[in-house]
Formats: sequence, structure tokens, C-alpha cells
Amino acid sequence: MTKQVRYLVFDVESVADAELVAKLKYPDQEISPKDAVRAYRDELLEANDTDFIPYSYQLPISIVIAKIAADFSVIDIVSLDEPNFRPHIMTDLFWRGWQAYNHPTLVTFNGRGFDIPLLELAAFRYGLSIPAWFALKNRTYDQPRNRYNLDSHFDLCDVLTNFGATRLIGGLNLLANLIGKPGKMDVQGKMVQDLYDQGEIERINNYCRCDVLDTYFVFLRTAVLTGLITIEQEQSLVLETKQWLEQNSKQVSAYGMYLENWGDWRSPWKET
Repeated sequence: MTKQVRYLVFDVESVADAELVAKLKYPDQEISPKDAVRAYRDELLEANDTDFIPYSYQLPISIVIAKIAADFSVIDIVSLDEPNFRPHIMTDLFWRGWQAYNHPTLVTFNGRGFDIPLLELAAFRYGLSIPAWFALKNRTYDQPRNRYNLDSHFDLCDVLTNFGATRLIGGLNLLANLIGKPGKMDVQGKMVQDLYDQGEIERINNYCRCDVLDTYFVFLRTAVLTGLITIEQEQSLVLETKQWLEQNSKQVSAYGMYLENWGDWRSPWKET
């Protein structure tokens, strides 16, 4: 039987809507959209020690989704609207896919703080209707957007920080490294805008794929932590996924790079 999709592990990469930045941030200046983004980034860097533009001024330019079965195995990994990467098409495919698979649990790292708001605002921008996601007639705690509704959205950052009670310094990169996986390699999130300006969309998409893999493996270990699976089941799934990546590495270059930096988790229980 074909496995049914139970979880969607995903990540979004985005860049500034340059025309919007120019129009709203510098309405009285003779400035090009590209220069407006540069000026806004400089302002942010000076004020906040980061030049990352708020999601409200951004557009999705890569969305990668791992379709995961109820037994936590990988069914497939897809990059939406590849190779065109049209923001409106990707946004539509994301929300229609979530509905078509009967509302599987979304799995992210800090998706509640970035990826989901970005995709909600994109749906607003493009005139898309997602009533099942808002579910306004449901009881508040049953609505998918409720922060504590882990059956709808399992945000790993929320779960591992007790819903913001602590800060997880090191983020997804640290968690991936704790279990032997590559984490950040040749690209980091802060590089995406510059890579996009240089026309490196494929490189951005490969980075997004690798982030999804890291998120998936961290999800597996969190499933062990919370008692959804055993450590033995997790290790079997990790091996199974590694073989899947090897089988598909010729078609997707990101998988080959991920495997080159692959590390196995070293169990302290086997060393004592």
C-alpha cells in the first residue's frame, strides 16, 4: 500500500520585495529598488546588529517539503515550482498541498516565528483562501494556528524551548550537529539575499533542501525525546533515509553534498 502523508517537514527561503521596500521605506527618494534594499539592510545592521529584513517585506523564493509517513519514514522530498520558483505559485501549491493531504502536521524549526507568517502573508497578498488553516469557527485551542496545537504545527524550536521559556542558542545548526548531521555548510541564512541578487537560485534551493533534511533528523530525535518512537527506531529510520539520499543523489546535487558531510550519531551507551 502507498504510505499516507502524516507530516510535512518544510523550510522556506525568502528575499526582500525590492519594489515594496523602495515604495514604503524611501517614498520621497530617487532610489532604485536594489539600492533601497541595500540601504534598508544597512539601517537594520546599524540598529540591530543584523541586516535581515523583516518577513513582512519578503517573498518566498524556495519552499522544500519532506513528505513523511505515520511511521516517520520519508515518502518524498519536493521543491515547489522548481525550476521557476514563482512566489505566487509556490504559495498556492503549499496551501493546496496541505489541504489535499488532509491537513497533515506541519513540522518546522521556528516556523511559527517566520515561515508560517510569511506564507500566511503571501496568501493574503495573492488573494488565496485558506479557511481550514484559520478554522475560525472552531474552539480556539482546536484551531491549527493555536500555538499549543502540536497536532497541527510541531515547531521544534517551540517544543525544545518550552514555548519560548528559554533561548536555544545555536539553533537548528547546533541540534543537527549534536546528532552528527551536517548543519550549516557552504550557505547560511544571512547569505540568501546576496546569493539571490547574484542569480544563485539553485544554490539557495539546495541550501533549503539541506535545511529540511536537518529539520527532519532533528524531528526524529525529538520524537525519541517525547516518546513517539524509540532510539532504535530512529536509528533504523536514519539509515533508511541515508540509503534514500544515496539513491537520489544523482538527480539532486544537494543530497550528494549532504552525504559528503554526513556524520553518524555516536551512542555513549555503546562506548561504556
